[in-house]
Amino acid sequence: MRIQCNVCPHHCKIEEGHLGLCRARKNVNNKIICDNYGKLTSIALDPIEKKPLYHFHPKSKILSVGSYGCNLGCPFCQNHDISMVGSRPIESTYVTCEELVDKAVYYSKTMGNIGIAYTYNEPLIGYEFVRDCARLGRDKGLKNVLVTNGYICEEPLNELLPLIDGFNIDLKGFTEEYYSKLRGDLETVKRTIEIVSNHSHVEVTTLIVPGENDSHEEMMALSSWLAHINPDIPLHISRFFPRWKMDDKEATPVKQIYQLADIARKNLKYVYEGNC
Repeated sequence: MRIQCNVCPHHCKIEEGHLGLCRARKNVNNKIICDNYGKLTSIALDPIEKKPLYHFHPKSKILSVGSYGCNLGCPFCQNHDISMVGSRPIESTYVTCEELVDKAVYYSKTMGNIGIAYTYNEPLIGYEFVRDCARLGRDKGLKNVLVTNGYICEEPLNELLPLIDGFNIDLKGFTEEYYSKLRGDLETVKRTIEIVSNHSHVEVTTLIVPGENDSHEEMMALSSWLAHINPDIPLHISRFFPRWKMDDKEATPVKQIYQLADIARKNLKYVYEGNC
C-alpha cells in the first residue's frame, strides 16, 4: 500500500519500507514517519551572520545542526554529501531533543550561544524534530532559527511558526522554468516567504548561477516582489562557485554580483553581496 506524505508539495506516495524523494521520510507500518529524526550529521557553533542572518541578533553565535536529505535537486548543492544521500548509508549520530537543548543551554552559558539553528541539509523535511526541539528550547529561553528552501506545505509550516524566531529562506530564482529544473516550484516558496514574514524575522538568500538566474530583469522582478511584502526584508545575493554536478561551470563574476545588488537596492533597503 502506498501512503501519501503531506509535508511538501511533492506529495510522494510511498510504498511500505520505502523512502520519499527527500530520502528522509518513510512509510513504516502504513504511516509516514520522519526517518532522520534526531540523526545529526553536522553540528557547529556558528556566527549568526553565517546563516546568513545580518539583522537578527548580530555578532552573536548560534548552535547549528543538520541531518540528511532534501526535497529539491539543486545540481550546485554545496552540502550534497548530506542532502543528496541516495541509497548509500550515511554516518550520523542520534541525539535526543533533550540532549541537543542541554548542549545549546550549556553553550549559552559558556560561549554566548543564543539558540539553535536548523540548517545544513533541508530541515523542514524533518519538521517533527525541529518542532520538538524548538518547543523545549523556547522553554529554556533559546532562540530558534530555520535555514530552509521554503518548499513546504502550509499545514506543517503553520505548526512551526509559533516556535521559530528567525528564518533565512533560499529564493533560488524568480522563474518557474528555473525552479522546475530544481524539482520545485516558485509559487510555493513565494507563499512561504509571505506567510513567514507576518510571524517571524525573515531574510532571503539568492545564489546567482551564471546563465541560469542572473539576468537584470529577473533580479528587478524578484526584488520588486520582495519589496511589495516588506522593503525592509534583507536580501543576500550570493556568488556561485563550482560544486557537485556543476563543477565544470565558472564561478559567478564578482562584478555581476555587485551589479545585481545595485539593481535590488532600487527596491529594497538592505541588500548584501555574499561569497565575494
